[in-house]
Amino acid sequence: MATAKKAAAKKAPAKKAAAKKAPAKKVAAKKPAAKKAPAKKAPAKKPAAKKAPAKKAAAKKPAAKKAVKKAPAKKRTPNAAFMKPLTPSAALAAVVGSTPLPRTEIVSKLWVYIKKNKLQDTANKRMVNADDKLKGIFGKSQVSMFEMAGLIGKHVK
Repeated sequence: MATAKKAAAKKAPAKKAAAKKAPAKKVAAKKPAAKKAPAKKAPAKKPAAKKAPAKKAAAKKPAAKKAVKKAPAKKRTPNAAFMKPLTPSAALAAVVGSTPLPRTEIVSKLWVYIKKNKLQDTANKRMVNADDKLKGIFGKSQVSMFEMAGLIGKHVK
């Protein structure tokens, strides 16, 4: 019985302390709401207190993002710098033609030429094996498709 009284005695102060702390929180929460000047501080405290609804909102966000991604079905407008007609050099004109073309069309026609003549490396598709016409443009016998665009830039004005 002595231990039961001690345990009850220990629990009672804990309840009193909890009861004392709870009203203090309510008072502290009411004070910033009553003041008009620190209105910025009150919204900062509200999201921290509402963690459970934030999780629900986070669960709904991916569904909203999917709807947003589907909505803009507009065609992309090309950059004017890519669409500016450029005159190819004599070596490049032998492959793509001598008329001024945008950079994108020059690269497309170059790939048509590469595929037509089967110049793409069979083991590593990223590499292009240059024939006589392409050696004049690239300056080497084998070129990566990534450096190909940079090498074309030297042959257009």
